[in-house]
Amino acid sequence: MVDLEDPPINTRVGRPRPRGYSFMLSRRASTILRGSIVGIIFLQNIFGYLYLFLRRDNGDGLVEHGSLSIQIVAYPAIACLYIGTSSRREEMIISAAFLGMLCIIVVIISIRLRVLHATVMFIANTVAMSSYFIWKLYPVIEARLWLPLSALAPGLQQETGSLELLKPLRIQELPREFSFWEIRAMTQDFRNMVGQGGSAQVFRGHLDDGTAVAVKRITTSSESDHALVGEAEFLKEISIIAHVHHRSLVRLLGSCRVPGAGWYLVYPFFENGSLDRWLFHGEERRRLLPWPARRRIAVDVARALAYLHHDCRRQILHLDIKPGNVLLDGDLRAHVSDFGISLSVARDLMTTTASAAVVDTLGRGTFGYMAPEMLVNAVSAKSDVFSYGMMLLELVGGRRNFESSSNDSSASPDFTQDYYPCIVREKMVRGELMEVVDAVMPLVDETEVEAVVKVALCCIQRQREMRPSMLTVA
Repeated sequence: MVDLEDPPINTRVGRPRPRGYSFMLSRRASTILRGSIVGIIFLQNIFGYLYLFLRRDNGDGLVEHGSLSIQIVAYPAIACLYIGTSSRREEMIISAAFLGMLCIIVVIISIRLRVLHATVMFIANTVAMSSYFIWKLYPVIEARLWLPLSALAPGLQQETGSLELLKPLRIQELPREFSFWEIRAMTQDFRNMVGQGGSAQVFRGHLDDGTAVAVKRITTSSESDHALVGEAEFLKEISIIAHVHHRSLVRLLGSCRVPGAGWYLVYPFFENGSLDRWLFHGEERRRLLPWPARRRIAVDVARALAYLHHDCRRQILHLDIKPGNVLLDGDLRAHVSDFGISLSVARDLMTTTASAAVVDTLGRGTFGYMAPEMLVNAVSAKSDVFSYGMMLLELVGGRRNFESSSNDSSASPDFTQDYYPCIVREKMVRGELMEVVDAVMPLVDETEVEAVVKVALCCIQRQREMRPSMLTVA
């Protein structure tokens, strides 16, 4: 068995840089802009009040012209407020169309009256502002109404219109419960989607201090059974991740549950993305992943799985180990993610490392990485060992475990030519292993590669009793 110790490595790719200053600066600039616009609109309302109720006493002089001037200045200010606070292009288009329609109505009325009255502009501005508050503030108020009582700070501001909460007590390393409004703010209204799966989307965002985060939104259809599945996945992922602590496991920063609007999980954002991106999306990326980095990734994942299988109070089976669920940080260190389909098993159900629990495996695992026993609803820690072995071979070869060599989609697959494990076994027998190692991978140590391939082949044996434990591998 290969001795998997961390080798020295100088490769550093894409370390995420904090954006705290620029992020907070943009928030302050936005606040100042909105405050200025609100001030202008406040003056507009004052002059509108004076014009409407004091006109008979003061005539059509100063009040009429002053009110009209302020109303005219206020309208483009409202337009800036609409467009400047729109987070998506669709919102900008809707805002421009709505304001343009109001402008056309004002022009038509003015033509019919043969003069532009302050009353007309006052009504137009009032309609525009009312629509803005209904559109922009209603989701905030709705989100606050859905907040659980435990999430509300005792010092909630009592002033009318205030939505600010006193900063809650935060304990380091414990997941935090976010409000829906905080989720919307950190993702800029879900503007930047970086990934999508069967029942979840992942958005990039930033916390108030500039820390980059990934927000996973678990969505379901309106059907009750799908909603229950989504809620079960959400609660399962929280219950598992919140109680595991290992440097090679993705840490849960917080969560948010909004009835009728989905479930949200907040994780650290990994600039280098998933291992899948590095292995299967072009030779240039694979060149930036030398053998020492790949070997270290293998060690990180092995130790994370050994921790889940042997060091937790309840044994945790990941059941979906693959390059797409391994995230890389700025130092190319691996972090295992996506516990949505994981299984927490009491140790008395696993009396030996070879025993298996009988569970419904529908929806668990990914084809190509699933252990054979999962097809008959039998899972154990050895199921993760099989998936790990497949991932290990892909690390060595820089290719997927199955790639069709024929351009004819209707042709039957030739496993001796298309299935990478079969190719590797044959080449090892012939002493030609280096022929199937990723040709663009630099800094290859042939002895280490051969040892790692032997470990991988042991892990993917059909009989689970023959596979080593992750504790042995790590």
